[in-house]
Amino acid sequence: MTRVFPEKGIPWATLKAEVLEVQKEDPKWREGRMLMSCYFVDDALMDMTREAYGMFLLENALYSGAQAKARKVGFATITQFEDEIIKMALEILQGPEGAAGNTTTGGTESILCAVKAAVEYAKAERNIPGTPRLLLPFTAHPAFNKAAWMMGLEVTRIPVKADGRADVEAMRAAVDENTILMVGSAPCYPFGVIDPIREMTEIAAEHGIWFHVDACVGGYQAPFVRKLGYPVPEFEFNIPGVWTMSADLHKNGFAAKGCSTVLYRDAALKEYATFRFEDWPYGSYTTATVVGSRTGGALAAAWAVMKYLGEDGYLEAVGTIMEIKKQIVGAADAIDGIYVPCEPDVGLITMRSDDFDIHAVADAMLERGWLMGRGREPRSIHVAVHPIHAKAMNGFLSDLSGAAEAVRSGAFAGSGQEAVYAG
Repeated sequence: MTRVFPEKGIPWATLKAEVLEVQKEDPKWREGRMLMSCYFVDDALMDMTREAYGMFLLENALYSGAQAKARKVGFATITQFEDEIIKMALEILQGPEGAAGNTTTGGTESILCAVKAAVEYAKAERNIPGTPRLLLPFTAHPAFNKAAWMMGLEVTRIPVKADGRADVEAMRAAVDENTILMVGSAPCYPFGVIDPIREMTEIAAEHGIWFHVDACVGGYQAPFVRKLGYPVPEFEFNIPGVWTMSADLHKNGFAAKGCSTVLYRDAALKEYATFRFEDWPYGSYTTATVVGSRTGGALAAAWAVMKYLGEDGYLEAVGTIMEIKKQIVGAADAIDGIYVPCEPDVGLITMRSDDFDIHAVADAMLERGWLMGRGREPRSIHVAVHPIHAKAMNGFLSDLSGAAEAVRSGAFAGSGQEAVYAG
């Protein structure tokens, strides 16, 4: 086996040169040529984020919180960061008096926390005769199935309606005595549409079922879209039946990777997700999230971004996103053979074709230097719009038209690559 771990340390200048060489193969997201995953506003925000992150790179967020601060054994700065992040999050998402939350490392962890809380709530407050079950629209994020896999739960996914939104009556019919959690998305990632959250929560309330809104993508975008005058379905805590919500700051909150939020209607609900352990030599161990140690840098960066942008900064960024979305939807509908099946509520756009293989269009775009997402059911291509894409729109739309024509005419056949979200 070829040795990888060096016997002697390598100077950073050498390592950096190696990294820069390999990086040439990465998608050119800074040029707006990656239409997924990289949530970027501008270089000024990036520089500020990098500096704030670096200031707390080695501080451990495990040693934070009110008790740590009171005992003077933790980091008061990180405690302040998380406290203010959660307060700002609840202001944006209309949290009621007494609401609470935690920062996490990402949307998956936020979802794991909410599912764990629902499990413990069901154990304490309900008599579940069989295996606890999660009830989801087909479009809900796979992290819910990951949570079920880890916790020994069952999952039922219900087909959605033609507009991509959850089928309320089908969800109602699927509720049974073992259902402990219902989920709605704001929006679902595949189609960018927000589920009918209020109607779904009413079903959950009839049965005493925990209801979670997965707003990982839209939590820090959709409220500002609405403030700009666009029609956005309600999904926030102003709906009484919403118990918990996941919302990622490292997506449309524009923070550095590694920061999401899980929010609870009432601080008492957070207790169901809190782990406590006393039986070891070192003393009490308590965490309200899944992980233990994590860098304080992610919290410092998220706090700094939210404060730096403020409401006006988010409105400006979201306004740019919605203008780009309008351009892409209009251009896609004007291309012969391509259509947008449902009007997205935010900056996520799905394109389909009944005339040719739409994945071949994604292949043709990749050859032109554009990386797009792909959907499997139904076959589609997918764009997640960020402000960085404004500078690349003319080239993107021109190449999209050319790629579609090449596939439609038979000049380009595609690779047969299938949709893969992660792995």
